[in-house]
Order: sequence, then structure tokens, then C-alpha cells
Amino acid sequence: MKNQYGSIVIEGNNFDISRFDFQSVEHLEKQFGSPLYILHVEKLRKNYRKMERAFKSRYENFIIGYSYKTNYIPYLCKELNQLGAYAEVVSRLEYDLALKLGVHPERIIFNGPVKTYGDYEQVFQNKSIINIDSLYEIGFIEEYCKKHDDEIVKVGIRVNFPLQDEESENVLQEGYSISRFGICLENGQFEEAMKRLNAINNVQLVGFHGHFSTKDRAVKHYEKITKKLCELAKTYIHYGLEYIDVGGGIFGEMHPAFNIKTPTIDDYAEAICNVMNKEFANCTVKPKLILEPGISMVANTVLFLTKVIEVKKVQDQYFVVTNGSVHNIKPTMHKTRLPMKIIQRSLENEKETFHIVGYTCMEKDYIASNVLEILPKVGDYILFENVGAYTIVFNPPFIQTRPGIVAYHDSKWKLVRKQEKFEQFFNEQLYLF
Repeated sequence: MKNQYGSIVIEGNNFDISRFDFQSVEHLEKQFGSPLYILHVEKLRKNYRKMERAFKSRYENFIIGYSYKTNYIPYLCKELNQLGAYAEVVSRLEYDLALKLGVHPERIIFNGPVKTYGDYEQVFQNKSIINIDSLYEIGFIEEYCKKHDDEIVKVGIRVNFPLQDEESENVLQEGYSISRFGICLENGQFEEAMKRLNAINNVQLVGFHGHFSTKDRAVKHYEKITKKLCELAKTYIHYGLEYIDVGGGIFGEMHPAFNIKTPTIDDYAEAICNVMNKEFANCTVKPKLILEPGISMVANTVLFLTKVIEVKKVQDQYFVVTNGSVHNIKPTMHKTRLPMKIIQRSLENEKETFHIVGYTCMEKDYIASNVLEILPKVGDYILFENVGAYTIVFNPPFIQTRPGIVAYHDSKWKLVRKQEKFEQFFNEQLYLF
């Protein structure tokens, strides 16, 4: 089904790239340019509701704190705010964005390893949620509380503890043996933090936070994190516990092309909520359970459309040169091939093995390698899936301006970020010519 501009209309939650044909993407390019990111808002809504339903059906006092750092397209963040998500931020930049989008300050969770006194001042005045990551931050709290000794301020602590058993292999991403984040339980720094906080008359410790980036994102890790945070809460917070925050990093809905079996949202919800229900079974008012999803919320909600500029042969290999880049879809340079569709005006060529490469002058700008398909022609398009996580925020100002972003919403296309121009790329308020 086509709309009045000739662009494809996608029914309901169906965002399968098989629905896009040459005419559809050609009209998209004419309207919005290329390369182009495409955000499917109904898919985002579906992800949110699925996650909320899985957890709330098992533990009612549940909060989703969407991780802004994963993708902070304002349109996307505003939509999640309207659905009921809190904003989980790790910088003043993201905090101010949440405020500008109309997020209530008490629904903002401020995490992150680098904060300033001004950050704490703003958070305390707005009564936002904040989790201490390092001991230096307690100095800011002490300073603020001396100046505002008639005001009660609330804080949480991000806790650092071993996630694996002593005999187990390292479970963290990149094989690191210890996480660098949070206040360490093993070396006495946690006790020092507790001592300093307890010495401040107008501070209340109201929650614990535990986010770990693991290689396998296994359910058992989240079960252990939840148990440990509950144990600490019972030991150190005898009244006034407001939340247990288990962080993010869970798997979301996986594309079949990845061909890997992963836990479902229900698997995570069952393990985490079982612990919460058991630990707080006798509580009249149970603490909030906070989950901070990023990838699982947005990875599959964004597509990337790029156009074939040249097809060249070097020795015996074909290179399909596009106006996109690996920076647009895989800024961390991982080797996993993303699901994609080559959209061709005609299928006259034979199947060949070829590489899809980008516009940069870097040899490593390979978007996909050793693709065996009908060889594209100049003017054809390639549509990549699962590019919603970290691509927008990691996309560097390198060689080309940033692509536009269009949202598909209620059977309509809406431009939500214009294609960057020279005067925005080289902003004269920043650069001195």
C-alpha cells in the first residue's frame, strides 16, 4: 500500500524490509535524501509495552528507565516519555535534553562515572534520582548539604562486586576481569562511603544500583545482581528503601538472521521478579524495581538506507561503494553482518561475491564483506536493519555530514532530524574562522 507521495505504508507492527521495493526507497530519497535513518515508532511502542507487561505482570512496582546514551533522537525519547519511561542519563547533556523534552525531573535517573558539583546541585534541587559511582562524588554531597542543611537529599549507590565465582572465567564484555564502575564492596571503599554518608545529617540513602556489561547477557547474572542489591538494602537501609536498580544490557527481540538463541524478556522478568517478590514478601509497600534498557528497546526500531555510488573491480574482487559508512551502522566496528536487503531496479546481473564499502578514505570502512548476491548496479539501494543502538550517538563528524532521520508514525512519514549542512557541521558558534 502506498501513500500520496508514493512511499510505502507499513501496516501495524510489520516493519519487515521485504516490504520495501525500489520505487518505495526512491521516493524516500527524493523526499528526505540519502543516506537516511528510518525510525519505526510503532515498533518502539511494541518493544516498550512488551517489556512493561513482562515485568509488571510479575512485580507491579516496576519502572523502565530508558538509557538515553543508546539513542537520544529527541523524537524517540519523547515518545518513550509519553509511554511512561523514566529517562536514564549519564551526563548533563542528556539530563538537559530530558528536561527540554518535558520529562518530569523526578522521573530522571542520573548515573555515570563523571559528575560535577553543578550536576548534584541541579539533581537535588529538582529531586531527580542519582546514583553515586565514585567516592569523589560524596564530597559534592557534603558541600551541598552544608549549604542546605534544612533540606533532605536522597541518593543511591552504584555497587561494584564480583559477578563471577572465583573459578569462573571472566564474564564481562571484552574479557575484563573486573568492572571499573561503582563503589567496591571488597576493598573497604563501600564501607567508607557508608560512613561518610551516615555522617551527613540530611542525607538519605534510598537505593542501590548494579549495572554490569556482560559478554553473554545471561539471566543468571541478573538474578545474582538482584539478590546482591536486595541483600545490601536489607543490611544498610532499614527504612526508606525506594528502589532496586538492576541496570540494563538485556537481550531484546533478536532478528532471525543472527541465528542465535537468547533469553526472552519473560526469562529476565521471571528471574528478577522472583527475587524481588521473595525478598520483599512481607513488605506492605515494596520498593520500585528499575530496569535500564537501551539496546533491547531500540536496536530493531531503526533502519539505514544507503545508495550505491559505484561498483568497481580491483584484481578479482568487486567493491560496491555506497554513500553510507560503517560508522553509520557499526560504529564499534564489530564483525557481525547486519540483516540487509539489496533493493535493485532490475535483476539483470549474475550472482557474485562482493564487499559493500563506505564513503570514507579508511581501508577498514567495510559495511559488509563477502556478500554473495546479485551484483548491484549504480543507483541501487541497500537497506540495513537493527541499527537503532549506539549508531546515532557514535556517528562521528568525519568526512561527511550526518544523515537525516525520518520517523514512520501512524502511517505517515515525518522528518525528525534534517540532513546536516556545512554551516551546522562547522558551527561558527564553535569554530573560529
